[in-house]
Amino acid sequence: MPAKKYDVVGIGNAIVDVIARTDDDFLVAEGLAKGTMRLIDGVEAERLYARMGPSIEASGGSAANTIAGLASFGASAGFVGKVAGDGLGNIFGHDIRAIGVDFDTAPLDGGAATARSLILVTPDGERTMNTYLGACQELHPQDIHEGFVGEAAIVYLEGYLWDPEPAKQAFRKAADIAHAKGGKVAFSLSDAFCVDRYRSEFLELMRGGAIDILFGNESEIHALYETSDLATAIELLRKDVPLAVTTRGVEGSVVTFGPGTFQVPAASVEEVVDTTGAGDLFAAGFLYGHSRGMALTTCAELAALAAAEVIGHMGARPQVSLKELAQQNGFPL
Repeated sequence: MPAKKYDVVGIGNAIVDVIARTDDDFLVAEGLAKGTMRLIDGVEAERLYARMGPSIEASGGSAANTIAGLASFGASAGFVGKVAGDGLGNIFGHDIRAIGVDFDTAPLDGGAATARSLILVTPDGERTMNTYLGACQELHPQDIHEGFVGEAAIVYLEGYLWDPEPAKQAFRKAADIAHAKGGKVAFSLSDAFCVDRYRSEFLELMRGGAIDILFGNESEIHALYETSDLATAIELLRKDVPLAVTTRGVEGSVVTFGPGTFQVPAASVEEVVDTTGAGDLFAAGFLYGHSRGMALTTCAELAALAAAEVIGHMGARPQVSLKELAQQNGFPL
């Protein structure tokens, strides 16, 4: 890949996470499917927030978490996402700039509030997300600047963004700019919920050459190809995208590239506290290695290490320097 100002520029939903511990009985009482993400409106966001227990607030959003992880590895990174000019929007902007990420998307002037995700974490560490997108849905093609996105070796896009039509247009514009400038496009399927809604469109993007690197967990890959057999799904995946990574939780990950496939085990973790952000930080480790020209096996091992760090505590962003953690584990960064 040609030398660029940024290793990775992420484009996605700018969200502030509101995280609270709960139990399975609460999920049942609220009619929530454990471990999934659902979209809610502002009224439901206020109602559920009032029912939740004590919470912590932390800047989030899938691609933004990945970019935060990349910054922790020492990568040069930027982010594009829409917030409102309100308190939560100010928190998001401050947090992402404070970790060394360039973020200059103009805030929404009037209209919806900054997005928030109400995340309920059960004792087994599983997270159930209830997301009010708010200002996120107002990301438009004019927010995608060639001088910013075109300076990325890899442009990383999240499936959660693929909902409003203007955001789809912004997505396509970013992919076109990246490829025109010699960069690569990476894409996360984000959630089986997203795959079920946009399966045909995601496959069209993959088969049309818009995506160079695909990330998905096992359930998302099953949903994408509507099969319960992982081997079948992997074979189909191989034909549709040049490089793909399928995460399997404690079973590690499967990397598929051209004619090759290999597996990498998960990194050990003393206790699973909160799985929020596991996939996001996995992508961060993999993209960091790939943007620096490392072997795919090394990329997947860095990814596993980053995912293990984030699931060991509450919140979706690393609490230690991932660069130092990687060096302590023998990676010559």
